[in-house]
Amino acid sequence: MRKVAMLMIEGFEESETLTITDLLRRCGIQCDLFYFDTPFVKGMQGMWIEGDLPFGEIVEEYDMIVLPGGRPGGQNLLDHPDVIKMVQSFDKRGKEIGAMCSGTIVLEQAGVIRGRSVTGYRGYAEKLGSGTFLEKVVVSDQNLITSQGPATPYPFAFEIARKLGVDPSGVIEKTLFSLVADHVNS
Repeated sequence: MRKVAMLMIEGFEESETLTITDLLRRCGIQCDLFYFDTPFVKGMQGMWIEGDLPFGEIVEEYDMIVLPGGRPGGQNLLDHPDVIKMVQSFDKRGKEIGAMCSGTIVLEQAGVIRGRSVTGYRGYAEKLGSGTFLEKVVVSDQNLITSQGPATPYPFAFEIARKLGVDPSGVIEKTLFSLVADHVNS
């Protein structure tokens, strides 16, 4: 089973983090929430979410690392030197790296987007200056997948699944069907 390490630090964007985790798990991909200080982490919208595992060397065993955004979540990830080192290690080994919204600023600081196509939150073209910024929902270039923000976790998660060798189409159909069914029945 492929494994994804989702980093969850204070100020993380709940809609990005939890939606991506949910969709990847529905695709049969192990996606664990890694916390930094305590298992319960406060998100940008004030929700307290319990993480699965403490951040550390175990993340190196995963196939992919994902950096969600949030305020000040993206900045908190950027300010954590072990996160920068981990991203650089993943890139050096050609392992998959995903980031969205303000989480993309970590990729710039880690020096892994130089010469690659990326996207991020509106207005982030200057913050991601060493890459080629594209105004697209999701951009995949080599071992990097980037996305824009809270409205884009579905296409981002499905691109991650495809990149990890899982066809998400069954999950898309089931998810859309249940959304429609729930709406019709309410």
